[in-house]
Amino acid sequence: MDKLHDYTSTSTVSIIESSIDDRYEKRRRSFFKANGVLTISGSSCEADVSNIEYDCDLTPGSLEVWVDLPDEIKYDPSLAPFKQLYEQHHGKLDTTESNTDGEKTIFNRKMMENTTPVENNTGNDVTAKDCENRLTEATKTGDEKKTRTAKKKKIDRALRVFKLTALVACWLLVTVSLLLNMETSDVVLHTAVEAGNIKEYELNPTLVKIKVLITLTGPFEEITTNDTMNLLHLWLRKCSRNESTEFEQNSTIWTVPLKADDVMDFAPSASDSKILEFDPKNFASFNANDTHDLNLTGLILKGQATNDAEADIFGNDTKVTLCLSTTSNNTVPITVSYHLDPISEEDGIIYASLLLLSLYILIIFEIVNRTIAALLSSSLGIAVLALGGARPSLPELVSWLDVETLLLLFSMMVLVAILAETGLFDYLAVVAFEVTGGRTWPLINCLCFFTAFFSTFLDNVTTVLLMTPVTIRLCEVMQLNPVPVLMSMVIFSNVGGAATPVGDPPNVIIASHPSVLKANINFTTFTLHMGLGIILVSVQTYLQLRYMFRDINTLRHTVPRDIQEMRQEIAVWRRAAASLASYSRDEDIVRRALEKKVQKLHVTLLKREAGDGKSKSDPHFCSTLAHMKQKYRIRDKQLLVKSAVCVAFVVIVFFLHAIPELQRLSLGWTALLGAILLLLLAERDDLEPILARVEWSTLLFFAALFVLMEVLSKLGLISWIGRITESLILKVGEESRLTVAIMLILWVSGLASAFVDNIPLTTMMVRVTAALAAPAGLALPLAPLAWALSFGACLGGNGTLIGASANVVCAGVAEQHGYRFTFMEYLKIGFPIMLGNLIVASVYLIFCHTIFNWH
Repeated sequence: MDKLHDYTSTSTVSIIESSIDDRYEKRRRSFFKANGVLTISGSSCEADVSNIEYDCDLTPGSLEVWVDLPDEIKYDPSLAPFKQLYEQHHGKLDTTESNTDGEKTIFNRKMMENTTPVENNTGNDVTAKDCENRLTEATKTGDEKKTRTAKKKKIDRALRVFKLTALVACWLLVTVSLLLNMETSDVVLHTAVEAGNIKEYELNPTLVKIKVLITLTGPFEEITTNDTMNLLHLWLRKCSRNESTEFEQNSTIWTVPLKADDVMDFAPSASDSKILEFDPKNFASFNANDTHDLNLTGLILKGQATNDAEADIFGNDTKVTLCLSTTSNNTVPITVSYHLDPISEEDGIIYASLLLLSLYILIIFEIVNRTIAALLSSSLGIAVLALGGARPSLPELVSWLDVETLLLLFSMMVLVAILAETGLFDYLAVVAFEVTGGRTWPLINCLCFFTAFFSTFLDNVTTVLLMTPVTIRLCEVMQLNPVPVLMSMVIFSNVGGAATPVGDPPNVIIASHPSVLKANINFTTFTLHMGLGIILVSVQTYLQLRYMFRDINTLRHTVPRDIQEMRQEIAVWRRAAASLASYSRDEDIVRRALEKKVQKLHVTLLKREAGDGKSKSDPHFCSTLAHMKQKYRIRDKQLLVKSAVCVAFVVIVFFLHAIPELQRLSLGWTALLGAILLLLLAERDDLEPILARVEWSTLLFFAALFVLMEVLSKLGLISWIGRITESLILKVGEESRLTVAIMLILWVSGLASAFVDNIPLTTMMVRVTAALAAPAGLALPLAPLAWALSFGACLGGNGTLIGASANVVCAGVAEQHGYRFTFMEYLKIGFPIMLGNLIVASVYLIFCHTIFNWH
């Protein structure tokens, strides 16, 4: 009971302290007695709660109820009318008197009644038995806890052994597959096909079932049209001869469209690939010399031949050739590369799905670090290719890396590392704290707005690298949890980057495609159409984030002390009100007075939680700001000037990428030149402190992810997604084909970008988009399809932690500062935001391009 009394008294200290000055404020009140009932009238009943007015009747019974309240509540200014009326009729009340029974308040009085032992002869025995029972129960509880702890340790140990066994098994699979399979390289052939002739090249297959992956490079049309006259035909021919018979089988014919005769010479080359194989149950053509052969032919054509029969027909002397012919009048130069016995497309899609699933299982359940998870998944992908006879060489693996992106990341990390030594990020945090008045949501709004704005013209990875340190420092100053604020910031970075052709890598791929350039979609047109939609998406994102973080405490590590005291205050007043019965008129009068006080305190609490209670004239805010300004200063002004020059150079050249004619330096080269210049100006003899701040784990994660995405592409997963999308659009009627195409491209690219890297996905989907817009094909307008692909590929990156490069970079920088957010933490915020983004983009595209035909 002493503990309860201490809690009650300490939790209301702020009530007493906040109302000391107001107790002596005198107000005129007129009391009159009518029909035995005292009525009070006045403008207010307490100085602390100025907007609570009493228009209630005070009865003698209500005064008795008031007298029994705890002193901390009874003498609160909000109940001053009760005190004044009581003193008017009963004399001055001694505020220092206390209950003789240890201050029996309305809280502890009931507890005393419930806990007071019954006085009888056996009272001492009952108490002793109770103590003994409690001791026994505590001992049992302790034993149960020890048993549960031991079981939990056994389960954890078993799971750990299972995890290590599975991971080592994966390592063994990779090692054995690489030991047993040599590095392979495709056979590359250069040839020229003349009109009217069939060119043959003999292959040397090792299996009866022949399957060949053919890759062609030559003057090919990217889009097949109905009026394409020049075609290149490729097929496999299998022949077998003995003394009396001759058998021949042709595979299905692969037709590739060629450039027109007048533009074929010096035309840019294009590449395409396809797997050619023989159907064992169908022979395309036979040359038989006797009736025995005819009967056998009939058997095979009816589908009754077995693999053994085929092996008997095509024995060891079987000859397999690659045949090429053309309908063009010109000689067609082509480059042919082939790979024997590749992994089938169906098996490849299954393997690719399992690899992607393994990566997400390792990351979602945090079995290993995400960088190790990416390395293991990409190594398993290489093992799958090796087992399929297509183990890549080390130079080929290096060619799969997106060196441009890695160079940009590394260079910007060096720039940010040197900038951090100047104290600039700490200083900017203090400035933002001063401008926003230390209020939470204005501060988050400011960060998200500037991040989205800079991402429209700068690469969003660069923006995140620059803004993340400032955000972390601000959150530390504001006693906020940086993780949800960083999530909000990176989401706005992806949204802002979708507005322009240079803000996000998928937009660069889309805007630079030949079909898009031919449709006169320039920088201005792209930004105009995408910008309006992105504004709507930004509003939706902000409103959704405000709703998801409507409880301001989710943005904090711990609840501030003043808010904790305010909550305790409200709890005390609510319990006091709840202890009074509403069916008694006397108690109901007091209870309503207490409830009004609770409402006032609740409004004050909401303001404090939202950070709206602070002002720049608040002494606490001013002292905090003065302390921050003294502590967080610019430490090296000379280095800051040098860094500003280098960063200005990088940013200016980045802006020049908005002009196609001035795109002379890539983003990676620009950032590298800026980093080299800053290293020269900084005059550092020791680079170890700077290189130690580089996010090497993030760079390694990206490198492994690039390899994995290329493996998925080689296994056919990326192209399969494109074919499924195209086939679904072709099944729809012509009148609604544009709407269905927009929705499919938007949602397929959006959902796929959340789980696979959006760069290879965009490269494949832009070809599907161009094919749908071909004049002799479906002839759909290209512009709305391009916008749909841009919305989907860029906004889909908000779905998961590895959906966009900016997400991974932000997580890496935060982890270096000691703030780690998991895959599931981001998924709970990012995936609903992504769905909302795609819904708003869908409505915008349908409204503009289906209803009003803006294109």
